[in-house]
Amino acid sequence: MKSIFKDYFSQCARPEGFLGRVMLRFMNFGHAPLTNWGLDQVTFRNDMTMLDIGCGGGATLKRLLKRSPGGKVYGIDISDESVAKAKRVNKQHLGSQVFVEQGSAHSLPWDNRSFDVVTAVETVYFWPDLPRCFQEVKRVLKPGGQFAIMLEVIDTDSSWTNVVEGMTVYSPEQLKEMLQQAGFSNVEVLRKKPSYATIKGILK
Repeated sequence: MKSIFKDYFSQCARPEGFLGRVMLRFMNFGHAPLTNWGLDQVTFRNDMTMLDIGCGGGATLKRLLKRSPGGKVYGIDISDESVAKAKRVNKQHLGSQVFVEQGSAHSLPWDNRSFDVVTAVETVYFWPDLPRCFQEVKRVLKPGGQFAIMLEVIDTDSSWTNVVEGMTVYSPEQLKEMLQQAGFSNVEVLRKKPSYATIKGILK
């Protein structure tokens, strides 16, 4: 039983196979309250170009497009299973307003100054070389663009790091400092009980 539990939650990093598909359904449902609240902290207009890194099952892409109905939203995820699920969830607008591909936050496949908004929901725990990834986000954001990291706050000594392979826990304050070091301005930590946090920065 313990092995099955660990196998299931290890799907958080890179969903694969049957357990991965189950995890993606759980993510789309379970992350909804955090994501909806986090998106309330972002300023939207009707025609934005948006990117969700670590798009998982694609629910955030759908929510982003709802916030900017005349815009376009792009998703990227390291997992084949996630990309396939995100495409299915967004099939109505796929290829016209929604675009999903496989890849990593470490090397984003878009030109400089492509996006008005970049989001990352419950995913920075798994990004390799976080300062490098933040430089990639900075590169693809337009001047004045917003970067919003949404997560549930976990203690650094949490047992989750032993259960979920490849997980590194960061406090909101650590992420704020890293965003400032990366060159983002007006970086703020917004919190909602019991444990939600959004760390938002603006590109100068």
